[in-house]
Amino acid sequence: MAILSMTGFGRGEFTGEGHKITVELSSVNRKQFDCSVVMPRELACCEAKLQRAISSQITRGYVKGAVVIERCGDRDKLGIDLDAVEQQLKALRSTAKHLGLRDDLTLSSFLGWQGLIKAPTAMVGPDEIWPGVERAVLQAVEGLLDMRGHEGNALEKDIRGRLKTLHQISAQIEAIAPQVPGVYKKNLEQRLKKMLEAESLIDQAALAREVALFADRCDISEELTRLKSHFLQSATTLDKGGVCGRTLDFICQEMFREINTIGSKAGNAAISTLMIDFKATLEAIREQVQNIE
Repeated sequence: MAILSMTGFGRGEFTGEGHKITVELSSVNRKQFDCSVVMPRELACCEAKLQRAISSQITRGYVKGAVVIERCGDRDKLGIDLDAVEQQLKALRSTAKHLGLRDDLTLSSFLGWQGLIKAPTAMVGPDEIWPGVERAVLQAVEGLLDMRGHEGNALEKDIRGRLKTLHQISAQIEAIAPQVPGVYKKNLEQRLKKMLEAESLIDQAALAREVALFADRCDISEELTRLKSHFLQSATTLDKGGVCGRTLDFICQEMFREINTIGSKAGNAAISTLMIDFKATLEAIREQVQNIE
């Protein structure tokens, strides 16, 4: 199943029953699903139907839009009964001739005649027009999902690339970690020599105990193992696709927890530098994850 972004736009149209229906929808990031669509007052009773039509396809993000209904075709024209007009004109002219009156009839003369001219038909009831609105809404949702899908593919590609970078940094940290106790032992011996001014005065047993304690404190093997597990979970979640934004966001939080622990325990400058690179890349991933449904 494809990864979907929460950002997109879709437009739908339907023409029928003398009406042109236009629906435009756009969506942006939001932790939960929310929807606000402006509709003609006559369709207020259909708002729940519209919300269901959209929420059945979209589960996360803020969707906003508008439904516009325009009369078209014959409904926008004046209805004129030409036969009745001709009969009326014939009768009036016959009367005017009989009475000796001047024939000064013009178009404006019969604009007010009742029954001859009909105003444009008003919009049909909401139940009759809803099927057309629904078709336009579903078309707009389809376009919205299509755009979200294209952007989702780009996000997935970017996230996978950055996860690969994190995996490489983690491997570098793992390679350095076993060397940390030895470096600590060497630095500690040098400091003790300067303090005691004689190598023979250094208590080698006490030094060994101190290095052993330090090695235990700076052991980051568990954190590195959990990071590997998080990398695997991320790849599995991306492969599964669908609605996975919250899951990926949680995994990112757990990665932050592990890398912070590694930084506090390692006590090594090289690892600290790699940790900074790791956190910068992870923050970029998390920002991208915020865009995923």
